Amino acid sequence: MSEIKRAILVTGTPCVGKTSVSRLLARRLHARHIDLARLVEREKLTSGIDRARGTLIADVTRLTKHVQQIRRDWEGDVVIDGHYAVDVVSARDVSRVFVLRRDPDELKSLMEARGFKDKKLWENLAAEILDVCLYDAVRACGQDKVCEIDATGKSVETVVEEIISVLEGKKPCTVGIVDWLGKLEREDRLDEFLKSF
Repeated sequence: MSEIKRAILVTGTPCVGKTSVSRLLARRLHARHIDLARLVEREKLTSGIDRARGTLIADVTRLTKHVQQIRRDWEGDVVIDGHYAVDVVSARDVSRVFVLRRDPDELKSLMEARGFKDKKLWENLAAEILDVCLYDAVRACGQDKVCEIDATGKSVETVVEEIISVLEGKKPCTVGIVDWLGKLEREDRLDEFLKSF
């Protein structure tokens, strides 16, 4: 275990594989896994309910304090997963942010299998196509700490291996590896995915 405690964030739109990847990554690194969605629910760190989307609204201030306490109490690295992870950990404390990406066709199938539909489905697909999580990560932590990983068609194990290769310096940390917007434009299918706007 390293002497300096690392905070490794895994973010992305719903259904890209954040939690599965984070769990295995934490095991491989002997780190503590913090699933922000589960933590918010378990500790009742909410400020309300978004009825239109059927989701809890995290109280980011209370959640931030809770995560800081967990990090103080834990001796080693932490792997924090959630689409708002970059809003919970200060940029100076972040070692790396891994933004998981997934092709919109594959993502749509995964979201539908998880019960996403109507506004919730199309908003989340639009967020992936328009790089919202990547933009948020770069804005919050700076481009030098942000790494995109394309999880399309890959097993959890393969994605974790890619992340570990980046952490070990064997693979570069890069952004700009996918362009779903350009892909859908070239295929003349953009309206199919951004029809809610």
